[in-house]
Amino acid sequence: MRLMSIVHDAQGRAASVTRSLDGVAPLLARLTLGVTFVGTGWGKLQHVDKVTAFFTELGLPAPHFQATLVGATELFGGALLLAGLASRLAALPLLVTMVVAILTAKRADIAGVSDVFGLVEWTYLVLLAWLALNGPGRFSVDGLRAVFSKRAPAPLRADAAVVVR
Repeated sequence: MRLMSIVHDAQGRAASVTRSLDGVAPLLARLTLGVTFVGTGWGKLQHVDKVTAFFTELGLPAPHFQATLVGATELFGGALLLAGLASRLAALPLLVTMVVAILTAKRADIAGVSDVFGLVEWTYLVLLAWLALNGPGRFSVDGLRAVFSKRAPAPLRADAAVVVR
């Protein structure tokens, strides 16, 4: 019986520690993706003619427009992920760019389903989907806004009706 108590206490302590660190995984995901996309977006915008030529080789329509759009999406979306501001929304267009990259630029590298899982673009896609579904975590601007909005009660408007039951 004593052994069960020790195990139960250890489980409780482990759960407490993991709860206190629950914001670390989304923080690391956001920082990794944010730094990566800010860098690639900046690079695309600085060398938009080279990216346009590559997109032309891939047969993408409106290659200059798409090169500029992808560069801006990666730069600004990455910056939003770094800050943890509107992260769920910022992850969506980045997710789309990864799907398009896999279907176009990486298509020749894919001989089977297992090849998809080895692509860095797939890893980014999975992390972006996880952030879009689960949010940026508490170590983010969005997380801070959530904490402060819960602590500070909304002020009562002067014209609000008071209902007494």
